Amino acid sequence: MSARVVYTDLDGTMVGPRGSFWHTAGRELTDGPAAALLELHRAGVALVLVSGRTYEQVVEAARIFAADGAIAELGATIGWGAGRTPHRLRGELPEEYGNRTPMDVMASLGVVEELIAAHPGRLEWHAPWHATHDTDALLRGRVDPLAVDAWLAERGAGWLTLKDNGAIPAASWMGLDDDAAPPRVYHLMPRGISKGAAIAWDLERRDLSPDDAVAIGDSVSDLDMAPAVGRLFITANGAAVDGMTGLMTAVPNVTVTDGAMGEGWAQAVRASL
Repeated sequence: MSARVVYTDLDGTMVGPRGSFWHTAGRELTDGPAAALLELHRAGVALVLVSGRTYEQVVEAARIFAADGAIAELGATIGWGAGRTPHRLRGELPEEYGNRTPMDVMASLGVVEELIAAHPGRLEWHAPWHATHDTDALLRGRVDPLAVDAWLAERGAGWLTLKDNGAIPAASWMGLDDDAAPPRVYHLMPRGISKGAAIAWDLERRDLSPDDAVAIGDSVSDLDMAPAVGRLFITANGAAVDGMTGLMTAVPNVTVTDGAMGEGWAQAVRASL
């Protein structure tokens, strides 16, 4: 298909190990993703970065990659142009909390601390990166998101959900129990906010349809983009995660790339031109 806009995840998708645009998953130098990015811009296809990072971080990355837009905190905030007029999705944050941010509400309820205490050695803040998030509590660990959602509902916080945003390398400074499986990054946030919902809003703003759009990702949270676009690419590293194959069977418009991370991203970009 020939796309008019490409929505792409950043970490583990467009950029590889330690956020490098110039290294393969095996940490070898490559200019493949850069060449594909140049082809994308020369074809006049808009690029929008879609990430779990904060809005300021995604806007800065958008400047570096000459992207046309930025969607941050897993779909919570949508920006375009120079990023000066962001639109924020509210999701299912109860009306009783007015204009307070979800993080402010979660802090007042103590729900994050209670959740971490219920999973000792299995869940902790994704420090230091969690400190500047407004919409989501950024966590890391090894838990079952569905079980956590049930735990939240039992405590009257069913408007919140825990989203899996992919694996990260284990490090000695983390306070998690030793485990063979790599820890994962989670976003605790209001239901109704997702990368897919943000893309749908942005496409309407652009007066485009899902058939005009392609998305590229690597994690469970990126599957949320599928209903909003004509085609979703999942890079090989994301497809290899335990349980991902089963989840993808319910997504009719998904394609798995041959390459991992940036190499797979470049393949998806070229297939979209």
